[in-house]
Amino acid sequence: MKVPVHVELDSRAHTMTLYWPDAMTQRLSHVALRRACPCAACRRVRVAGDEVRAPEGVAVVDIQSMAYGVQLVFSDGHAQGIFPWSFLEALGADAV
Repeated sequence: MKVPVHVELDSRAHTMTLYWPDAMTQRLSHVALRRACPCAACRRVRVAGDEVRAPEGVAVVDIQSMAYGVQLVFSDGHAQGIFPWSFLEALGADAV
């Protein structure tokens, strides 16, 4: 399993940067992360053919480390999704 060597939150730019061991740097916006949430409730929204809605100013306010990824806590109160490292890596180099 590929795990980043460092994870950095930028509260001003509303981005999370992942520094991967192969020297790749991946920057993800907080709103893109919120819209991509893999929790069961957000998955149900997508399966129903709708999009997960998130306010433009949504921010990641806390990160809880899990062995296989991170649980993100968002400023809109959503904190259900656990984002596996492989899921985050698959979001792309600059999902903003």
